[in-house]
Amino acid sequence: MNSRATKLLSVAAVAALALTGCAGGSKAPQGGQDGAQADPYAPVIVQSGFAEKGGNVNVLMSADFATLDPGNSNYVQTANVGQLYYRTLTMAKETAGQPPKIVPDLATDTGKVSKDGKTWTYTLKDGLKFEDGTPITSKDIKYGVERTYARDVYTQAPQELNSALTDDGYKGPYSDDDLEAIETPDDKTIVFHLKQPFAEFPALVSRSNTAPVPEKKDTKLDYTNHPVSSGPYKVKSYDRGRELVLERNENWDPATDPNRSALPDTFTFSLSSSQATISQKLISDADPNAITLDSNGAMQASDTASLNDAKVKARTASGFLGCIDVIDLNTETIKDPDVRKAIALAMDREAIQVQYGGARFGQLVTSQLTPQMVGVTEQKTDLSADGKPKLEEAKALLEGKDVPKNLVYGYANSTERYKNVGTVLQQNLKELGIELELRPIPAANYYSTLAGKEMPDIARSGWCGGADSSSARMTVDPNLGPSLDGKTYGFSNIPRFYDKDLSKKMYELRGANGTPEELGAKWSEIYNEVMATYPLVPTMHSYTNSVVGSNIRNAQVGYFFGAIDLSTVGVAK
Repeated sequence: MNSRATKLLSVAAVAALALTGCAGGSKAPQGGQDGAQADPYAPVIVQSGFAEKGGNVNVLMSADFATLDPGNSNYVQTANVGQLYYRTLTMAKETAGQPPKIVPDLATDTGKVSKDGKTWTYTLKDGLKFEDGTPITSKDIKYGVERTYARDVYTQAPQELNSALTDDGYKGPYSDDDLEAIETPDDKTIVFHLKQPFAEFPALVSRSNTAPVPEKKDTKLDYTNHPVSSGPYKVKSYDRGRELVLERNENWDPATDPNRSALPDTFTFSLSSSQATISQKLISDADPNAITLDSNGAMQASDTASLNDAKVKARTASGFLGCIDVIDLNTETIKDPDVRKAIALAMDREAIQVQYGGARFGQLVTSQLTPQMVGVTEQKTDLSADGKPKLEEAKALLEGKDVPKNLVYGYANSTERYKNVGTVLQQNLKELGIELELRPIPAANYYSTLAGKEMPDIARSGWCGGADSSSARMTVDPNLGPSLDGKTYGFSNIPRFYDKDLSKKMYELRGANGTPEELGAKWSEIYNEVMATYPLVPTMHSYTNSVVGSNIRNAQVGYFFGAIDLSTVGVAK
């Protein structure tokens, strides 16, 4: 997310970057602080092993959070900062370079399941309190989940957990009395009743739905201004669009929470810096206590040489993410699968990779499913592995077709890289006789715009695999699956893909039994079928380089968060 104006790199510039190992599908030279790592995509942790408490971390960001309300968030940035002020039944604990592991958080374990797989029971730990000292009960967790059903209020509420529960048309606590799918027989016990068996359920209750919310403190949409803390920090002050300050929550008991080190005394978030300013501050070490949560560490394509500097490299946390970027094609406005396929084949994904900064910032991919996912079968595609366009094939597909003359590409206005991606697409589509308008969208409203009536014809988005990144379902179903009732496209389905037969297969597969390998293969196979219609085009599997200030310790890039994991960092005083 930046505002630096950079021109589309020419063919000559691409060739020059290729010589330095930073273009196309080549691997960029990386390495740890000694610069000698054999694996160019191995994770790097900056100054690990630090355990001293105190100090302040300055988090530099180019835009405000879309929300701080755990019940209205489907964003990894909110999940990252959220782990500082709220806790959930389970937690996706990050380890650099690896898919996160599901561990107990508010609960004593990852859940006890009934023999039929449809009932999950959790027991809360002793000593859990909100920031005001009142005990956290199972009813507070149930109420937190109930709020996410009020879709007329919380338009971005995560829905994966809700889709698994037997809700019987429940509409939330403001209009209905009780969600019968969740029982709270006592203050320490919470029981979930599912429509169908769901082997990955412990990952679902690591989502922000299960953050406890005290009903008497629920201020609906204003809750984002001061969510009541159940974690190690609480909101001290929040000036929307300018600054957020978190301070220690004195009623958080570290004995109940082995997952968060909570080393700094405070976190100060600056919410309106340009990415160009952020990257230069970090590279120059102008603020030794600074980090960023911006994508790709706020680094620009022009920062490649600086990242090779030994002093900067020593302050660079890096790692492969579970995040894969795609170009979404709105299937409601670009209805013909052949037209979508032609657009996909015409894309110069190699040039798109250059706009991300080259191979240093990730690998080109032709699928959202990765080898780490259990049971994934061969991924079939007509996209070129090296990212080069197939213009002649694309043009042949359009013969005799009703081809749109004008389309719109929407991008987050704080991210120059995404605008530059649009410039690449603009040139590619011109070869097909299609004029592409580039339309900026306010970054804070970007994903809500994609989910609403103003969704453009083409847009870029990313998906970070979810808490259970080893499950193909946790990528395929949210991105391409149907709604909760199976009658239309799902909430996170940005391309709005819905096919009577394929969507029905996905809906039915949600309740299938089998081993993780068997289910993974089935989701993988249906992904191939859906992708033959090109609702989206995979581009980059992100490898993030995030420079931190010289006082920052334990800095690691979270596989799920796609940025510095806030739960681990410390600061030397």
